[in-house]
This record gives sequence, C-alpha cells and structure tokens, in this order.
Amino acid sequence: MSRSVVRIDEATLLELLTVASLFLVALFGTIIAYQAYRGYRRNDATSMFYLAVGLLLLTLFPFLINVVITTVVDPEQIVIALLENVSRLLGLVSITYSLYGRH
Repeated sequence: MSRSVVRIDEATLLELLTVASLFLVALFGTIIAYQAYRGYRRNDATSMFYLAVGLLLLTLFPFLINVVITTVVDPEQIVIALLENVSRLLGLVSITYSLYGRH
C-alpha cells in the first residue's frame, strides 16, 4: 500500500477547509474543557471534571488520533475511523455522567 503525501500548496480548497475546521473544533473544545477543569478546581465539582474529560475526548482526541496515526504509521482508514468514534463515544459517556451521575 503506497502512501501519497499531499503538499499544502497542492491541496484543494476543500481539503484545506476540512483540516482548518478540524483544527478549530479541537482548539475550541480544548478551551472549553480547560474552563470546565478550572471550574472543577475552583469549586471541587466532580461533574465539571467529567465534563472537561468528555469535551477533550469528543473534540481534541479524535483530531490527535487522526494526525498521529497518519503521521507515524500507514493504517487502514477504517482503523482511524474506529478509534476516532470510540474516543467520541467515551466523550459522550463522560459528558452524560457529568450531567446525570452521582457525584
């Protein structure tokens, strides 16, 4: 399986917009998660901790999984999608627990 490298000056506008939007989702998710973590530290509210973890798993980790795996190894696309979806699922579970769990 050969791996094709796309140079940034050869990328289509759609590819550039896709990467930019994924980066912005990761960035804003991380900022919001940081604020939730600060709320956890300030108020000792465990639910805010689970919210912060959930947001990171939902936004930052899928981006990192995609970038790291495609940079380090040449995996099947299905493996990346599976790992990203597992991260998103765990993020949603964590957020749900932050809302409805007993803390």
